Amino acid sequence: MDVALPQFGQYAAPRHTLVHLSDTHLLAGNPPLGGRFDTARNLERMLGALERTGVRPDALVFTGDLTDLGEPEAYRALRDAVEPVAERLGAPVVWVAGNHDERPALRQGLLGGAPTEEPVTGVWDLGGLRLVALDTSVPGWHHGEIDAAQLGWLEDVLSTTAPHGTVVALHHPPLPSHVPLFDILELREQERLAAILRGSDVRTILGGHLHYATTGTFAGIPVSVAAASCYTMDISRPAVEVNGMDAGQSFQLVHVWEDTVTHAVVPVVDAASADYFSAEWIARMAEMTPSERLEEFSRKRS
Repeated sequence: MDVALPQFGQYAAPRHTLVHLSDTHLLAGNPPLGGRFDTARNLERMLGALERTGVRPDALVFTGDLTDLGEPEAYRALRDAVEPVAERLGAPVVWVAGNHDERPALRQGLLGGAPTEEPVTGVWDLGGLRLVALDTSVPGWHHGEIDAAQLGWLEDVLSTTAPHGTVVALHHPPLPSHVPLFDILELREQERLAAILRGSDVRTILGGHLHYATTGTFAGIPVSVAAASCYTMDISRPAVEVNGMDAGQSFQLVHVWEDTVTHAVVPVVDAASADYFSAEWIARMAEMTPSERLEEFSRKRS
């Protein structure tokens, strides 16, 4: 959970907080990805930014493309970078498979399991919030699919409700993209997944794959896509000209309340910020009555 903060408005602190990161694309030995992007350094900057938030999350969720080529050494490097941070935060790490991952190496390098081609799935009980990881990767291909066996497993998992609802994490988001080339590599046969999710206790879906942050709905459920840590897509260009850039990296803080879920995009930037809302200022606000706080902070001054 987040560090304790005063309640100044109608909402108490969220029940749960997840950190949503995606598309690290690490390479063995850390050569520049595409000859341009230092993926290990970009991940290091993101993890540093995460720790500076002071958040104590229920889990760190990485929604796929953990490595670029599925190399065992790259998975070891990813584990070595992330696990010390997760330990300091007291949070489990949820690894989701993406189209650039290789299931056998992922299973062995990150999960300590047998190097098989079985889908990488799992269920976590995070103090009443259920997190379900799906595997949309297709061995030998970059588009996404969920086979019948995995869909049957998901249906069985969702046949009972969780106290605080369910979050589903996958790589290929069940959303359209305004960038046409992404639709070639979309999650196929989405209607089969929608039939299982519709009417369930799933409160939000977390995805990656697109390398830019976006939101939408699927089967009536909010979907949030986290931008990549390695590089992002420059969607300020015309859709047919969109390409990668070493800027705009971000992760998301997913806050789960009883009645709503929010997804806050946290930019990883080197920029100075103002210090008006200091710890002393917060403490002074906390000592005031609600009406005094409105007078101090809400009233317009001429």
